[in-house]
Amino acid sequence: MDPRDLRSQSSSYTGLLHSQQGFVDVERRPEGVKAAKASRFSGKGKSIAEIATVYEMKKDDLVRKERLSRLAILDTLLAKAQPLSEAEETVKNKLLAELF
Repeated sequence: MDPRDLRSQSSSYTGLLHSQQGFVDVERRPEGVKAAKASRFSGKGKSIAEIATVYEMKKDDLVRKERLSRLAILDTLLAKAQPLSEAEETVKNKLLAELF
């Protein structure tokens, strides 16, 4: 035992006391717990190809949502009955140029 390592001393000391006094260690893990914990991080999850596919799908979805948002703004500007302000007219022309 290393005199500087207090954890190893205390655990071995308590183990010695328990064995001498007839205590049973209640906190024992069932067999296979360490193996189950180790298998959690072994990389059995999604492969990089699957993650890349999901990323591409989300990226395409975001592009479509942005386009729909711009179309909704343009639709609102075109449906307005009152004359458009200068800023609204600029936005309308810009959206028309981008989308069509």
